[in-house]
Amino acid sequence: MIFMSEPDLNLLIALDALLTETSVAGAARRLGLSASAMSRTLTRLREVTHDPLLVRAGRRMVMTPCAEALRERAQNAVHEARSVLRPSAPEPDLATLQRSFTIRANDGFVEAFGAALISAIWAKAPLVRLCFAPKAEKTPTFLREGTADLEIGVVSGMGPEVRVQALFRDHFVGVVRKGHPLETVGEVTAGHYTAFGHVVASRRGRSTGPVDVALAAAGLERTVVAIVPSFPAALAVARASDLVALVPASFLAIPLQQQNTAPLASSYIFELPVKVEPITVSLMWHPRLDADPVHRWLRGQIRKVCGAAMVVDRPLSR
Repeated sequence: MIFMSEPDLNLLIALDALLTETSVAGAARRLGLSASAMSRTLTRLREVTHDPLLVRAGRRMVMTPCAEALRERAQNAVHEARSVLRPSAPEPDLATLQRSFTIRANDGFVEAFGAALISAIWAKAPLVRLCFAPKAEKTPTFLREGTADLEIGVVSGMGPEVRVQALFRDHFVGVVRKGHPLETVGEVTAGHYTAFGHVVASRRGRSTGPVDVALAAAGLERTVVAIVPSFPAALAVARASDLVALVPASFLAIPLQQQNTAPLASSYIFELPVKVEPITVSLMWHPRLDADPVHRWLRGQIRKVCGAAMVVDRPLSR
């Protein structure tokens, strides 16, 4: 009978670090090892997997196709192993819990849901602090490094390891000032829509998007007069000019459902005259926080607030 030797599970931790950092030096810092020791470990991993894993590309290292395929599996395996060896955390005492959470979300989400979420958290855990951080870019770095606990938005380029849970579906609507000529035309057509200048919200300064693709298919083009960094800014500009703003329905639906029409008194809202696919707003977090009872509770509170507040994948009624 032939007995196969057991694999060295320490190599799995090293593999996870190397594929996360894509750097021998970075992996060494992460695990508290010397660069030479990590280099020797990489050599062992190459022998075990029969693949180079990381190869030089100029001044940096890149993953081979085999390494790309192993990356998520290695991360999940290490996470599960740590969960097995970590004692179960007791349910938190929310009344005395002192903890801060950083949530990356855009201004539109904070304005639409921030007050309700803060009230829900405050009612059960008055010593918990929520810190809403801006999303200057879409990247999993903040979740991976632990500088953010949660991210809320449309999933894009977040990496395979990030956990994702849908919160709600959203769609865009047009907004102009009260008394704008578009308010008197009845149903806003594509021709009406493109007859006026537009203000666009984009963190990266982009002037086009899905609505422009839909207009182009109809042989039309809108004139973008201004680009601002956020939806609240676009709404403010539209309310004070003849420009047309494009904003998520969720940003406007909350005041309507709460019967608080004061924020919208100076606005006229209309459905877009072209078909644009709805978007899904999701909750994202790193898998190392899956089993954290407090983090799990916070995720539940966010889902509850969003679910109770609105359903926006249908036309916005006034």
